[in-house]
Amino acid sequence: MKIPLVSDTKRAIAKEYGVLKEDEGIAYRGLFIIDEKGILRQITINDLPVGRSVDETLRLVQAFQFTDKHGEVCPAGWKPGSDTIKPDVQKSKEYFAKQKQTFSLSGNQYALHKEQVSVTEL
Repeated sequence: MKIPLVSDTKRAIAKEYGVLKEDEGIAYRGLFIIDEKGILRQITINDLPVGRSVDETLRLVQAFQFTDKHGEVCPAGWKPGSDTIKPDVQKSKEYFAKQKQTFSLSGNQYALHKEQVSVTEL
């Protein structure tokens, strides 16, 4: 994979992309995924003390390439070889029927129900 790197010593790129903290002359941690057609596919801007994940960036690039090639949806956390969501009502129902997702929020456990879109505390 070829990834171009640039030097922005005059901060022109940072200013153009809206990540320049002008009062300090530094840039926030910005990541912009732009495809080969020049289309902006994803933006991440982090505050200065928080870095970006190379693994997540690679996963996003792979997901965009996969969806462009196959026309399917890559769910959150998708990795190459994982299930995708087919653009068909019945096939997407089959995908969601296999899924059970739980997550924590503010110290509480929640479940995302398969049959209906609702969140309940566990």
